[in-house]
Amino acid sequence: MTKYVFVTGGVCSGLGKGITASSIALLLKAKGYKVFMQKFDPYMNVDPGTMSPIQHGEVFVTADGCETDLDLGHYERFIDEELNYTSNITNGKIYSSVIEKERVGDYLGATIQIVPHISNEIKNKIYEAGSSSGADIVITEIGGTVGDIESAVMMESLRQFRLEAGINNSLFVHTTLVPFLYGSNELKTKPTQNSIIELRRLGIQPDIIVTRAPIELGIHVREKIALFGSIPKENIIEAKDEANIYQIPINFHKQHIEDIILKQFNLKITKSDLSNWEDLISRVNNLDKEIEIALVGKYTELEDAYLSVKEALKSAGYKYNTKINIKWVDSETLEDNKANLKEVFKKSSGIIIPGGFGSRGTQGMINACRYARVNKVPFLGICLGMQIAVIEFARNVCGINDASSREFDELAENPVIDLMADQKAIINKGGTLRLGNYRCSLKKGTLAYKDYKSDEILERHRHRYEFNNNYKEILEKNGLVISGINPDANLVEIIELENHPHFIACQFHPEFKSRPTRCHPLFDSFIKSSIENKK
Repeated sequence: MTKYVFVTGGVCSGLGKGITASSIALLLKAKGYKVFMQKFDPYMNVDPGTMSPIQHGEVFVTADGCETDLDLGHYERFIDEELNYTSNITNGKIYSSVIEKERVGDYLGATIQIVPHISNEIKNKIYEAGSSSGADIVITEIGGTVGDIESAVMMESLRQFRLEAGINNSLFVHTTLVPFLYGSNELKTKPTQNSIIELRRLGIQPDIIVTRAPIELGIHVREKIALFGSIPKENIIEAKDEANIYQIPINFHKQHIEDIILKQFNLKITKSDLSNWEDLISRVNNLDKEIEIALVGKYTELEDAYLSVKEALKSAGYKYNTKINIKWVDSETLEDNKANLKEVFKKSSGIIIPGGFGSRGTQGMINACRYARVNKVPFLGICLGMQIAVIEFARNVCGINDASSREFDELAENPVIDLMADQKAIINKGGTLRLGNYRCSLKKGTLAYKDYKSDEILERHRHRYEFNNNYKEILEKNGLVISGINPDANLVEIIELENHPHFIACQFHPEFKSRPTRCHPLFDSFIKSSIENKK
């Protein structure tokens, strides 16, 4: 039977529940167990797909095309496993499913209630994660904070789940804050005590308490929390602040959190293999070079809007013992003709334009792209970044002065980026993009082929507009290299330029497949070229 670990949070948000859940999964995998991860978010959106990145951060996409919370990116980067549609469940998704079943008569005329109908649907999603993944252990993070009205039904469902599955098949990890008061120079446990009381009020007794604090707790504080939490003091796990988040799983390992979990589950405690992770920590702590990479985007006021891109850049830097300093450039500031691009990019060894939606700031991106092309600065375009590169090339090399995207101008006479015929009738915005894994065939002799060392690849997508094949001939005639094509629909996936140290752009999102222990090929070659450019 699959075992289930639930990670809840108390006192306040931002305590690192996602990192805690990911660390537990990593440590259990290092013991040889197959793990799977899941996130429950209490908001009423069906998924984050239509939410503003400025408000909520990036939308992560799984291989099977599910638009999810950015925490799933942390999960995949830590455990190096592909997650699926069962990994991100929201209140909106749960309620929509129940209402849809009610409409078609699945409940045989019953009065639909929070308990049992909504709570049963939530429990079904937990069991489905176990059955669909075939995992030995599923780790589920509950978004928000204990006591939030939005997550009340989720907590009730977990109470019921423990009753059904039993203590040897379910385990609760509660993360709390232990603040340090500088006036009295002491750690205070009262917020943690109140958080545990609130959790118990909901019918849940924590099995492990993870404490977030700026310093070590000390034996007396540990004993006090253990007493109020009614658990052994060995089950108090310290999550001391760390500059390097990759150190956190090792800190947990030293406190034997995975052994505590396996003991409760009556599973064999085997020897851990954390050699790759320890090598990663050593590399991160001993970077001896650094370069600046300019990221030109429209959501730069919130770095989480480009979280996976940021992590992919850093991961590529680890391979070359190089710290990546990202210069966040608001693309709107580059739209003014008076903008001094030479001054903006004078310290940047490479320029990257990531994904995005809408026309705002796109002229600034086009200007940045032209600067990279003309001045031979290593360039990587992702999704919208590829479309920008195509528009810039069409305008400034092919002489199509009004080249544009149908997304920016519905009446464009030369839409080098356009909707496909079967997309023009789409009304709903949510879940109607080209999402998830699609095949891409690579052209031999190109930079893309050199990077991937393969004839065909699978990459994750999240976009609606496509390269317009009506302009393919004129663009190629003027020097644009189309190095990647989707063989099923003849869609352009990768473009690049010859006679340039490194200029490549892709329609998909390579950042979603990058890992700290295994950087993505496109980020690898981009960072390598940027390091050479600095030299």
